[in-house]
Amino acid sequence: MNLDEVIKQALAEDIGSGDHTSLSTIPAAATGEAQLLIKADGVVAGIGVAQKVFEILDPTLQFKALMKDGTPVKVGDIVFTISGSSRSILTGERLALNFMQRLSGIATATQHMADLIAHTSARLLDTRKTTPLLRQLEKQAVVAGGGTNHRYGLYDMILIKDNHVDFAGGIPQAIEAAHRYMQDKKLNLKIEIEVRNFDELQQVLDHGGVNRVMLDNFTPEDLRHAVRMIAGRVETEASGRITAENIRSYAETGVNFISSGALTHQIKSLDMSLKAVHQLQN
Repeated sequence: MNLDEVIKQALAEDIGSGDHTSLSTIPAAATGEAQLLIKADGVVAGIGVAQKVFEILDPTLQFKALMKDGTPVKVGDIVFTISGSSRSILTGERLALNFMQRLSGIATATQHMADLIAHTSARLLDTRKTTPLLRQLEKQAVVAGGGTNHRYGLYDMILIKDNHVDFAGGIPQAIEAAHRYMQDKKLNLKIEIEVRNFDELQQVLDHGGVNRVMLDNFTPEDLRHAVRMIAGRVETEASGRITAENIRSYAETGVNFISSGALTHQIKSLDMSLKAVHQLQN
């Protein structure tokens, strides 16, 4: 489903049979202007989505962006103005805010984590722990905050996790099956495999055939040892129980990537509001 369809369905969900509050209190010919006001420091994202909400709702509205996604913002900043039909502005207000507050929260959380490891070569990755149908937007917000996208879905990388290994009968079996599948389907995808301990890591190193190893729930000390074991043969990724409080110690192990589902599913929306500036005419 593309963004236009997501927005149309979201508008239909919210409006239903009509925005009866605006319809009953605001004259049909009334026009006005409003501005998006930032009420907490952070990183803004989702400006284009908000613009699309108003465009789909009422193409006569005039949207003026005053900054771009990824811009650091502080309390009192104005992100955009919207002018035209007062009814339309009020009807689209909440949906535009819902998108922008969440996406800006993701960008803000991502920048905070990315800044903590900026002195290392580790790159911060998101995961598939996203809101259904909003993955593209949420991953764009991660990039706006200075992070890097992991795979977008189940289709653009083979990621062999613990359950795949267990169901396949072991690490060598899972890796070989993945290669046979790609050969049969004429696919050229990178293969990543998750390991839970040093024994599994050694099995992967002995067998080969992967591009990246995900070291899941390793302590920073164990991760440092694992990175030395791998010694540049494949890419390394740390995952599991990584927070803003400990991410620095993980990044300083020399690992290539650090993935965090918290970037998209444990964030606090950035506080902002749409405020009327003045009424233009009735």
